[in-house]
Amino acid sequence: MTKRHIAYLACSAALCGSLLGAAPATSSHGVLTVHPGESIQKAVDAAEPGDTVLVLAGTYHESVKVTTPGLTLRGMGPDTVLQPVKKSKKAMKAMSGTKKTAVKSCAEMGNGICVVGAKKQPVEDVTIAHLTVTGFSRTGVMAVGTANLNVHGVAAVKNGQWGLAEERAVHSVYRNNVARNNGDAGIFLANSVTAEKGAVDTFGTVVEHNLLENNRIGVTVRRLRNLTVSDNSVTGNCAGVFVVGDENKPKAGNLTVADNQVVKNNKYCKKTARLSFLQGSGIVLTGAENTLVTGNTVTGNSGKSPLSGGVVVFKSFVGVTSDKNQVTRNKLSGNSPADLVNQEASKHGNAFKDNTCKKSKPAGLC
Repeated sequence: MTKRHIAYLACSAALCGSLLGAAPATSSHGVLTVHPGESIQKAVDAAEPGDTVLVLAGTYHESVKVTTPGLTLRGMGPDTVLQPVKKSKKAMKAMSGTKKTAVKSCAEMGNGICVVGAKKQPVEDVTIAHLTVTGFSRTGVMAVGTANLNVHGVAAVKNGQWGLAEERAVHSVYRNNVARNNGDAGIFLANSVTAEKGAVDTFGTVVEHNLLENNRIGVTVRRLRNLTVSDNSVTGNCAGVFVVGDENKPKAGNLTVADNQVVKNNKYCKKTARLSFLQGSGIVLTGAENTLVTGNTVTGNSGKSPLSGGVVVFKSFVGVTSDKNQVTRNKLSGNSPADLVNQEASKHGNAFKDNTCKKSKPAGLC
């Protein structure tokens, strides 16, 4: 068990223990407690803005949809576990219903927890904390149309696509989470999951102090601007941190990737329709601009993919250049084919300064 795991467990136990004995902070904000065998969704539906739904330790076979602003959904730590509904004949019949609806439920979409706002009215100030979401066919926690979302102390494990994910969201905070063994990214942040459109401003979303291991990609930031990824431990994935832009405008960029530990992301992941196979990629910028990569420790990332290397600046597969990015003050070693890789021949160059490393492609970047 790592020091990060121990700190996570200690924090969860101390905080949740204090909540059990505490009265509501104000007369207007209540605490609704869910015991094993009870429905989390019923408590969430009964809650008012500002309330806390406290879920006691146990395993709950359900998906939960949150649409109430200011709601806190809090578990007791890793021992509060959400898993998919057991697929008995009775459950399958209840899921299908008598008529098919145009909008699928959170469970039907394969998600564990869904935080959902309207297109023109985001749901604000929701907190998801101190619980485990595991075994869902798509995503552990999925947020769509949110503002000021706070996800902390969550373990997202063995979900089919993403551990924690969001689209159409602003000013989110993902802190002190564990995302492990998920089919795609441990944390996935995008302007839109499906629509082709330019990058949007997140107004300062933060991804920090998370443990991201044995996923396809540790963190994916796709078509976003004004966001920070810092102080995360990223290891054992096929690729560590992926900043992705494409042919849409504005470009992804104005981002900071700082002070992360990006170590031995050497799993092999097969190619997809728009991306080569992945292996041994530390931090990759593709189709991005004005991104600062600084203060990271990037070691032991090794592979033969076109995207392999410690810090890689790559011209996207759809022909979009990476421009005006700064790679500074990083400590790199043992990465292959090189610690620093610049495959970009853009006229709007990328700067490599004050990095500690031994080998670069082309030579002279260290």
